[in-house]
Amino acid sequence: MTKFENGASFMVDRPSPEPAGLGRRSFLQLSGLSAATVALGVTAPASADATPRRPVPSGAFALGVASGDPVADGFVLWTKLAPEPLALDGHGGMPPYDVPVRYEVAEDERFRKVVRTGTAIASPELGHAVHPQVRGLRPGREYFYRFRAGQEISPVGRSKTLPTGPAASFSFATASCQAWYHGYFPAYQDLARRAPDAVVFLGDYIYEYGILAGGNLWKQGVTVGPEHGVEIETLEQYRLRYALFKTDPDLQAAHAAAPWLHTWDDHEVQNNYSANTSYYGITPEMFPYRRAVAYRAFYENLPLSLNSLPHGPDSQVYRRFDVGRLARLNLLDTRQFRDPVPVDEADRLSETRTIMGPAQEKWLYDGLKRSPATWNLVANGVVVTAVTDDRVEQWDGYPANRRRLISAFEKTSNPVVLTGDIHRAVASELKADFADPSSRTVGVELVCSSIASDGDGAETDNYAKDWLQHPYVKFYNARRGYVHATLTPTELTSEFVAVPYVEADANAAARTVARFRTPAGSPRLEAL
Repeated sequence: MTKFENGASFMVDRPSPEPAGLGRRSFLQLSGLSAATVALGVTAPASADATPRRPVPSGAFALGVASGDPVADGFVLWTKLAPEPLALDGHGGMPPYDVPVRYEVAEDERFRKVVRTGTAIASPELGHAVHPQVRGLRPGREYFYRFRAGQEISPVGRSKTLPTGPAASFSFATASCQAWYHGYFPAYQDLARRAPDAVVFLGDYIYEYGILAGGNLWKQGVTVGPEHGVEIETLEQYRLRYALFKTDPDLQAAHAAAPWLHTWDDHEVQNNYSANTSYYGITPEMFPYRRAVAYRAFYENLPLSLNSLPHGPDSQVYRRFDVGRLARLNLLDTRQFRDPVPVDEADRLSETRTIMGPAQEKWLYDGLKRSPATWNLVANGVVVTAVTDDRVEQWDGYPANRRRLISAFEKTSNPVVLTGDIHRAVASELKADFADPSSRTVGVELVCSSIASDGDGAETDNYAKDWLQHPYVKFYNARRGYVHATLTPTELTSEFVAVPYVEADANAAARTVARFRTPAGSPRLEAL
């Protein structure tokens, strides 16, 4: 347990199993962070000097600002000093020394009423990222924040604490799959304009593939150097890939507009990985190294709390947030603990198969059972709705686990699943028995399309028939976009927002292509 001078504390020695094939010394070296480095990246002692001893390079806040993991009395702030974000060494053009970063939180955008200040230390060990955890704020309130490092001042960000008690409403957006090389991010312009109470990101924040002109680089008007043309494997390469994606101004604007809650899918590490299984030739003995650097980069580059600090190849990203008594949001991790792709149909149908792992399953079902909320949201990386048996990367590959989940939903108030992954927008009703479409509807699933992955897309495509053959699927669209939703004690309103193109430029206008109402106490999708 590490303690700060202000009395705050956190656990840095959380036990975790040593990966197969890694010796104790190698495993500790793999973590690569001291408790002091992590602590100072959250908050420096009150006596710490906020004035840098050496100059801070101009343009240090080129990657913008963000907030995340909101609670009733605060949130996590994030920024990363990177005057040259695409420097090849992954250090963003920063010299190899610590830099104090001052932050301010105010009730107004002009910072006339500052309510919290503090200092965090941006260290080269954490890629000069800081993660201040601000507490002691008022619930359900809008706040503004900014950073200062020497003479450099960051853009201003907006965040919001979660409400307590019987909240009247709560708005959120869901997004996923932002392949920078497939297009621009105009959907984020519209999302930032709406400034929801929170953004739930459902996975594939980056992609690990090599970016190749004449191949997967469909985004017009941009070029990348040869360093981006290989599949990323090292911490420096992961840092560089996050930096490339985060240079997008619309992504930065969306981060600055609202607090984000993040989970991951596969491309934050490697396509289609399952726990310690790589499907691209990395042995189970070596894959923990890949996970370790990928999880480290995930933490460094996003506004995550200390609960998600990775310990080597292990990270706690499944977590829970209560929006007063209005909603409970459960963020799942459907990658780190899942069973591998089934080897045959008997394996797929095994009653012991899990996509969450036993501990996370118990955590989720217990949380649903005890929830005091009107709405119970479950955010995860892959589609729960039954589509076709050969979609084994989704919950279709884990039917026994899906039955256990649906059984828990049958005892839960107003369950809603939030999903990304498929680069398509889908609205579906969750059935007690998907083999019997006339069985009871127990919840709904809202699948957001991608932000840019798969390029422009279309209103429909060849996959539509797989989905629309089922009467419980109420909407399908293959354009890029996101979902905007509003919760009240009596209903959920969901809007599917799409843009007509992403490859040519960032100027495409967003429009709502479908709207649904889900009444509290009667889980269904009513078209509006």
